[in-house]
Amino acid sequence: MNLRNEILKLMDKNGRIDFQDMADMLDTDLETIKKTVAEMEEEHIICGYTTLINWDKVDVDERVTAMIEVRLTPQRSYGFDKIAERIYNYPEVKTVYLMSGTYDLMVILEGKTLKEISYFTSNRLAVIDAVIGTTTHFVLKKYKEHGKVLTEPADRRMVVTP
Repeated sequence: MNLRNEILKLMDKNGRIDFQDMADMLDTDLETIKKTVAEMEEEHIICGYTTLINWDKVDVDERVTAMIEVRLTPQRSYGFDKIAERIYNYPEVKTVYLMSGTYDLMVILEGKTLKEISYFTSNRLAVIDAVIGTTTHFVLKKYKEHGKVLTEPADRRMVVTP
């Protein structure tokens, strides 16, 4: 058993798992769990702790999520890394992936309006010299995110009338 992998599996399922519970489940002591988790945080294996929130069920200002496909010309000596770094440093950008296929980066961002997303795409993203083109997709509804179902299951009962 690789203790690190087992800890990561448990934390991936439940980021709020109690360290003592984890120690009991993995048949080790609390201090070993604390030390191992701290080491993985230091090594950036564990990069942070977040809460998955279904914002559609909360009475807050509307949010728009966009997925932008970005085609690039890689930079000499850096490939896509420097461009990706420039993009992921914008605060509205939530995720950046290097992709295989017809585009190079997938940029996921959130804004308050379609206009805000449009502004980001045209005035921050498209003006980068290495950017050849972009295609923007807007998320209309989230069904499942990070392995968790966000919607209520459909009621499949047959309607019975008197």
